[in-house]
Amino acid sequence: MKTYIKTLLTMTVILTQISCENRLDTDPEQSLTTENAFDTPEKVTNILIGAYAQAGQGASYGGQLYTIAELLANDQELGWNGTFSDPSEFNNKTINTNNTFVAALWLNGYDISNQVNIVLDNLDIFENLDRKNSVEGQAKFLRAVTYFDLLRFFSKHNNNRINDGELGVPIVRTPVIQLDDITYPTRNTIGQVYDFIINDLEDAIALLPQTNGVFASANAAKSLLARIYLQIGNYEQARDLSNEVIQSGIYTLTETLDDAYNNDDNSTEDIFAWQVTDSDGTNSMNTFWATDRFGGRPGNPDISIEDAFFGIFDDANDARANYFYIDSETGSGIASFKWIFGNSNIPFIRLPEIYLIRAESNFILNTAIGDSPLNDVNVVRNRSNAFPFTDIEYVDIILERLRELSFEGHKLHDFKRLEISVGELPFDDNRLVLPIPQRERNINPDLEQNEGY
Repeated sequence: MKTYIKTLLTMTVILTQISCENRLDTDPEQSLTTENAFDTPEKVTNILIGAYAQAGQGASYGGQLYTIAELLANDQELGWNGTFSDPSEFNNKTINTNNTFVAALWLNGYDISNQVNIVLDNLDIFENLDRKNSVEGQAKFLRAVTYFDLLRFFSKHNNNRINDGELGVPIVRTPVIQLDDITYPTRNTIGQVYDFIINDLEDAIALLPQTNGVFASANAAKSLLARIYLQIGNYEQARDLSNEVIQSGIYTLTETLDDAYNNDDNSTEDIFAWQVTDSDGTNSMNTFWATDRFGGRPGNPDISIEDAFFGIFDDANDARANYFYIDSETGSGIASFKWIFGNSNIPFIRLPEIYLIRAESNFILNTAIGDSPLNDVNVVRNRSNAFPFTDIEYVDIILERLRELSFEGHKLHDFKRLEISVGELPFDDNRLVLPIPQRERNINPDLEQNEGY
């Protein structure tokens, strides 16, 4: 696959050259060749740090992944004002197989996977068991994150795992270090990929500590697995895992929205966030979602919030309904305050999502494990000064997810699992699934293209 060719042409482990400042506290080796790249625990750990940094690039969790999801799910709530043609294709639901954002998402995903596979293939170098377990658990968390989103974007939805036998994405378990290592895999089934992801996260939960600084922890793995189980309709597992994270008592909601976003350090509600520093990581959400006065592109902003979006709010005092600005200096469109600083971390799993996962799962199952759905939703609403509900219906929980998690990459996947149309497009329309990049199929003709492309 072209993913690996890009790395292999240098015949060095470039990842170990990555400097990640104090929050990713390593002392990277420079220009390691394949002969000595994996001969110490420090070098293998540096490759893991490189995988984090790769995941934080703009093409993936540095923001473009969220932007793709939000624009694909857009039905007049957002306006595309930018000059780039590729994002406009997501907004218009007419995606070209040569779309560079799609190609970058695929390439970066398999780069992350390959780097993680290198780490997992060299665990024997560790003599300290705790350190080995931590590195292995983090690597499996990163691999699970990557495959979950590759699967959600490049395959059909899988609510209740009813289409496990349909095409997923290729699973690559072995690292590519030399040109001879390159293989040309076919696409695994959706069911096989989900089993692979779930197994990785179950291992990560067992291997990782409850807290782990800015790195993946057991609670981060539990939270991601709860998100996955919610996506595929396993509400019992989603409920129990989210409850465990909440009951750990490690995380608390921030007092205000300002405390939850645009942070240099993780907030009290960040279960996991992608780290952005002056030298590493990218916040492309700032690029596309902020006005140019706050670091965005001259589209002011490229992605504006339109009037149709505000119909989801039920309380004028809800801080989330007012967390927007119009740049008085430029007369720009409406922009969200969530993404005004270019060097701030990008939240990935926040505690409010976990409360809402527990609320939805309990509601579906008619249970009250941990707390009632009503109380969980009101915990989230209270932080934003929205009036508390006295009774709750299923739609209230879904609307609360839209209010709380807007512009964080959730809407597309929520609509698919809930089988809600996006405008005139049915939830399972081919146009809501990304094409396999043509550049990949040129290299590997065994990669079957998605329907409609």
